[in-house]
Amino acid sequence: MKRAFKYRFYPGTEQASELARTFGCVRLVYNMALQARTEAWTLRQGRVNYNATSALLTGWKKTEELSFLNEVSLATGAVGVDAGLDSLLTLSTGEKITNPNHERRDRAALARAQRALARKERDSANRAKARLKVARVHARITDRRRDHLHKLSTRLVRENQTIVIEDLTVRNMLRNHSLARAISDAAWRQFRTMLEYKSDWYGRTLVAVDRWFPSSKLCSTCGAHAERMPLNVRSWTCRCGTAHDRDINAARNILAEGLSVIACGGGVRPQRTNVPMGQSSMKQETQRATAGIPCL
Repeated sequence: MKRAFKYRFYPGTEQASELARTFGCVRLVYNMALQARTEAWTLRQGRVNYNATSALLTGWKKTEELSFLNEVSLATGAVGVDAGLDSLLTLSTGEKITNPNHERRDRAALARAQRALARKERDSANRAKARLKVARVHARITDRRRDHLHKLSTRLVRENQTIVIEDLTVRNMLRNHSLARAISDAAWRQFRTMLEYKSDWYGRTLVAVDRWFPSSKLCSTCGAHAERMPLNVRSWTCRCGTAHDRDINAARNILAEGLSVIACGGGVRPQRTNVPMGQSSMKQETQRATAGIPCL
């Protein structure tokens, strides 16, 4: 089931003029960015990602002939989301959402109920009662987790037109036995499912960036790539001088990559699919780079 809402907007003379100026600036910036990306690929087989494009825009605004770009907004209502365990979610806005650890909070009660169940005689009435007590604890954990994820996903979808997340392979991550319990309790897969159908309901755009995108290793300011970034490193300073919180920096990079994908196919890695025989790599790259670009 999909939901749709239509609203008719009657701008005043001043509002209509401001909208026309904004749309004109958007078209100009889009075409200039597209030209920069095309030239980079044609001349040196290079890519201009969202961060680099943003830096270009900052430079254009400082020139005398394009200073009028400072007079309008490019705000899109978009957010990048980095999933974690210490903080359940970190947003590109800098907000960190605490992990409630639902299973950990009821772990002692669950252990008591399970021990009581193990002591009961098989097929007895007392065993049936003990089994119900264990089921109630599990149901309480599940209900609390689902309620929390529903509130979070609804809030994100209502507040943002575009939501960018990572394409996490939770099944593979669960093979790490030291983190499997915490990952299961975080329920990232369930959260993504909620975002998917709620985005359809409300007409939002949900983008999942490639799972191999190095969001934690990139500087969201200058784009520099760190060689190593162990999990115990929670903050670091780039050679450009910017001090980063690991999770906030990752969320900002995720947002930048997602917007890049929407705009011009971005700098994402190609999907691991079989390449048809006879199709040149140049042709594939061109198709990826131009995918999703609207005609102006």
